[in-house]
Amino acid sequence: MPTTRRTDGVLLAVAVVWGSSYLTAKTATDALPVLTVLLLRHAVAALACLPVLCGPGSPSRAERLCGGLLGLTQSAVLVLETYGVAHTSAGNAGLIISLTLVLTPVLDRARLPRRFFLAAAVCVAGVGLLVCGSGLHAPGAGDLLMLAAAVARAGHVVLVGRVTAGRTLRPLPLTAVQSVAGAVLFLGPAASGLPALTRIGAVTWAQLLYLALGCGLFAFLAQTWAIQRTSATRAGLLLGTEPVWALLVGIGFGGERLTVLSALGAALIMAGTYWGRSIESAHRAASAHARPMTVTGDLSRAR
Repeated sequence: MPTTRRTDGVLLAVAVVWGSSYLTAKTATDALPVLTVLLLRHAVAALACLPVLCGPGSPSRAERLCGGLLGLTQSAVLVLETYGVAHTSAGNAGLIISLTLVLTPVLDRARLPRRFFLAAAVCVAGVGLLVCGSGLHAPGAGDLLMLAAAVARAGHVVLVGRVTAGRTLRPLPLTAVQSVAGAVLFLGPAASGLPALTRIGAVTWAQLLYLALGCGLFAFLAQTWAIQRTSATRAGLLLGTEPVWALLVGIGFGGERLTVLSALGAALIMAGTYWGRSIESAHRAASAHARPMTVTGDLSRAR
């Protein structure tokens, strides 16, 4: 029981950190250009990983190749997310990005029951109510960017599964290479914004460190550690509270407000997300159980 509570606590901490990252990124981009924030987010993480990059446990060739590729796709996701949250509320950003959970199986071409797509439709309806909460109008640029980020993040998750399948890749070296790849990618485009660093205060520096070390290194490694000690379903339920924390942090610390329509939209997004996740998890479990029962099944895949 103590081990289970500790694991659950770590997963909840990851969800809280990720949920709070939207307001943190939004306020950081008020003081610095978006690309400068992204450069520092990757560069600080890369500096923290120098002992891993240069020490005896340095990344293998496979970890360098996979980390470089995933660093490019993760950077694309963060560009869309950070520009998106800069032009919408932190609560909206956290709720819309949760669509990743229902988009990932679709992009992964998983054969799913029809009711899964009904759950996805509930999420889409929720997004519509959320962005039109103060009256019927077209979604704002930030909301559309967050939708694009949800699609891109789902594609990134699928790619992670494809490139790491059947390979022994260590989480920390892989994360270190991704951080270096992101820092190199943003160095040129963000160079013109670097002089602004001389004008920011301690609060903005604290936000940048939090994004790099808390929302980056800690969250990824803690998630990996915890998932190895619990079921995927339990981990998904706990990590799926991320949009709730994003909403609470936005309201509690960012002064954001919810209308009745926005609250209904938020409720639909969370309900549809949990429903879709439960359908996908049950379908995956049933498929895994049935596979070894077939005469022609590949038994090595069941181990």
